[in-house]
Amino acid sequence: INREIMLEGMRADFIAVDALSQRLIERVRLAERVRCRTASGTEFEAQLSPNLKWLKTSGLITPDKWGNLPGGEIFTAPQNTNGVFVVDGVVGDYLCERYGDLQATPLFIEVENNRIRSLTSENKDLRDDFRAYTSTDENSNRVGEFAIGTNTACTRIIGNILQDEKIPGVHIAFGHPYAEHTGANWISKTHIDCVGRDFDIWFDGQPVMRGGKFLV
Repeated sequence: INREIMLEGMRADFIAVDALSQRLIERVRLAERVRCRTASGTEFEAQLSPNLKWLKTSGLITPDKWGNLPGGEIFTAPQNTNGVFVVDGVVGDYLCERYGDLQATPLFIEVENNRIRSLTSENKDLRDDFRAYTSTDENSNRVGEFAIGTNTACTRIIGNILQDEKIPGVHIAFGHPYAEHTGANWISKTHIDCVGRDFDIWFDGQPVMRGGKFLV
């Protein structure tokens, strides 16, 4: 937690964040597919399963659970994903501190049947570091999380994954699918988040976000 997080994401109205998260959860649990798109080139679709749970971490902390701060996301382990996801926000783990905001040199990730098919970026060090990270074990290159940020107090990329993944929009992660929560039947030693910018999102063809602004 740093000063920027305390002045931005931690100043959210978490009652409102929780209400938004709940509205989205109730809708997406009925959906079979979520599609997302950005002007920077993301065209990505997640196929969902009723056997894989959606969860929310909306900043309301109770004595019986913990959560990272600031709160504000819903997530699941997708049954399958395909498409191109453009990481023009940040990537997670130690690569976040190393590379920061990726808007000037995005990472383009092509995914086929939940696995990384190709990686491209003008920043060759970023590409190679990400490839090495997602080659750690047999499931490090597998999409383990599909998430939607719901903290509307987060309005810009600050280069800190804890806050940036809560920005309204989509982020995905490769590696561990939080099987203990989602019900996924596989594991990985690694988990790395990938955050984009300014999404359009559809649940089974119904728009829920346009240009990074929620419609629900």
